[in-house]
Amino acid sequence: MENELQFLGEKILERRYEIAKRVHENRLAAASEEEKQQIAHVEEDIIKIRAGFIGLFGETLKEKLDDEKAFEKILSWGKETGEFIYHLGIPLDEALLDTSFYRTFIWKAIHEEVNEQNISVDTVFEVLSVIDPLLDKAVYSFSLTYVHFHQATLEKANRAFFELSVPVVPLTKGVAILPLIGNVDTERAKLLMEETLKEAANRKLSHLILDLSGVLIVDTMVADQLFKIISALTLVGVKTILTGIRPGVAQTMVSLGLDFNDLTIKANLQQALSDLHKVEKIF
Repeated sequence: MENELQFLGEKILERRYEIAKRVHENRLAAASEEEKQQIAHVEEDIIKIRAGFIGLFGETLKEKLDDEKAFEKILSWGKETGEFIYHLGIPLDEALLDTSFYRTFIWKAIHEEVNEQNISVDTVFEVLSVIDPLLDKAVYSFSLTYVHFHQATLEKANRAFFELSVPVVPLTKGVAILPLIGNVDTERAKLLMEETLKEAANRKLSHLILDLSGVLIVDTMVADQLFKIISALTLVGVKTILTGIRPGVAQTMVSLGLDFNDLTIKANLQQALSDLHKVEKIF
């Protein structure tokens, strides 16, 4: 049986490009025009990747690799290919259509060699016990890597969006304004803290006007985060001035029992700047 397994492994290695082209041609026949355009410039690379993948099955049979070594090679292939296909912009569900084509054409090639060489049924079952688990492992590794890169891209886009929602705008020397707009959730509050402290240091601020005119709702969590930001700024020598508190928000903040004794609060930006200008004249 071992000689037959090695023989089939050698044949798969010999025919890997032939099988790869079959897989590729049949896969493209089922692809959308958009997907065909996406991969047109890298078709040769994709065929090489396919041949390399098919060659792993041949190598496993020929070299009689144990499960651990075979799985390690398959996992490595899945990681590299998952990243490559993700960056091509091919959706995961479409990429996974390849699985059935690999299974079909690898087994067709094996079937042809089995009939031609009159290979035993026991060997066929042994090949089955090697190839199918490896293929399943490849799908798992490929999908895991694809999803990882997808999530990383979403997180990057999400962070970029949040960074745009923390615009510290310089007004005069040492003075800037942070206009808050929309809801402040836990993630945004954390970024607010990071970006505000960073900008305060970079711009050497003495005062930061925190404008809340775009904030419609303040609950306990939001109020707590705002107070933490103000406290952190105080520790680095930046005095915070609150402006633009809406009547409804003011009522909510009072009902929460918040202590405003140590806060500087002005009705609007104009009033805050006017008072700062008076302070500058004194000094």
